[in-house]
Amino acid sequence: MFPRLIALDMDGTLLNSDGKVSPRNLAALRQAIAAGAEVVIATGRRHGYAMRVLRSLNLPPCTVLISSNGTVIRTLDAQLLHRSHLSLADARWLCSHVADFRNTLVLTFDTLTDAGEDTHGALVCEHLDDLHASIGRWMQSNAPYIKQVPRLEDALHGDAPIQMMLCGPVARMAAAEARLLEHPSVVAVDAHPCDHTNARIALYRTIYPDKDLSLVDILPAGTSKASALQHLAHLRGICPADILAIGDNWNDLPMLRLAGRAVVMANAPADLLAHAHQHDWHIAPSNDDDGVAQIIESTLPVLSTSR
Repeated sequence: MFPRLIALDMDGTLLNSDGKVSPRNLAALRQAIAAGAEVVIATGRRHGYAMRVLRSLNLPPCTVLISSNGTVIRTLDAQLLHRSHLSLADARWLCSHVADFRNTLVLTFDTLTDAGEDTHGALVCEHLDDLHASIGRWMQSNAPYIKQVPRLEDALHGDAPIQMMLCGPVARMAAAEARLLEHPSVVAVDAHPCDHTNARIALYRTIYPDKDLSLVDILPAGTSKASALQHLAHLRGICPADILAIGDNWNDLPMLRLAGRAVVMANAPADLLAHAHQHDWHIAPSNDDDGVAQIIESTLPVLSTSR
């Protein structure tokens, strides 16, 4: 069965270690589109930050971008299809619940110009030093959009955030995640689905072992790359069995579970690779070996002969 929809993570998957889309990967995306598959980008990045890379690829403007781990669905030309928010009450509670870690806590708001650019205040934080130490390049790149406030709660009286993020060394973020999970309303992405029953908040972990860096994204419960794909598939009349999903980290797990064919990149964390092997998921070559292109190229003959 050929995939009618191909869902691709960005960092560590579509992008190589230099943060770029290789010519071979780009050619494969265009070939897949020409063959009749819908290519969807599904990333933990917010829309505006993802577009810094995607804008130069000249993909069709109607191409769908799932951003902020599924909280926002837009086309590349910034047409909003769906959006979820953390409630203001939950966001305020989270600020106090992770008090020991709020020096690395960032609020994200979906505030775009008509041109699809972020506005100042799309990102809000209290402290800068620890964030610069952990994600310095990201902080520099996003400086025009970061608003520093005396207290995070000062930013939680108007629009609700689409997500919150903690970042730092792997061990420290594991402690932060454990602190969050002490409350029954918080659930981890790798929890059994039945554990989601009473949850209001979901955690999505992205780990870069070689950098000793972990990101913990905090989203409304029930929101994920998978929920966004399900919403889009419903709009398109596509069954999950017709979806090919490719990812490299734990925040990709929901969409990998959803897809009829799941592919994990060879550069994924060891525990995710072990999980993939247990479930007989395909392992693609690494992001620096054009793994996405190799998977799509192997699929294209099926696409071409099935239509």
